[in-house]
Amino acid sequence: MTVRPVVKRTARAVLLEDDALILIKRTKPGVDPYWITPGGGVEPSDRTVIDALHREVDEELGAKIVDVVPCFVDTVEHIREDDGAAGVKVQHFFVCRLASMDLSLRHGPEIDEPCGKYEIVRVPFTRVGIASVHLVPLSLRHYLDGNIEGVRALHAPDLG
Repeated sequence: MTVRPVVKRTARAVLLEDDALILIKRTKPGVDPYWITPGGGVEPSDRTVIDALHREVDEELGAKIVDVVPCFVDTVEHIREDDGAAGVKVQHFFVCRLASMDLSLRHGPEIDEPCGKYEIVRVPFTRVGIASVHLVPLSLRHYLDGNIEGVRALHAPDLG
């Protein structure tokens, strides 16, 4: 069995607010718009993947999150930009709830030196809502489409 090295890890929020999913609409020159979940790369200074998630949500949304529960992992081929190392990128997705958000507190590279636009949007957390946007990665879109009830159940009071 060949084991591919993990050359990048990310932490992403399937961020729920009532019946809405909070996404970032990305618009870049020369590329069709697409929607992503808040989050980004795990940095060496992050103690854990969940610490990275909190940092990224704070940077991109000026937000605080609660009830963080792992829900999905996506693994894709990846070549690291800084040194060209080849392997895989592992994206950790966590369902969580929005505790607070103040867009005036946004900071970090996406805000300070943007490449295109980062627009915060809310879509209904339904199959129709998810289908209404070009959500990437496609594997997440498929997972959510088939598991909306299950994702909601991750916040059930009797889960433990």
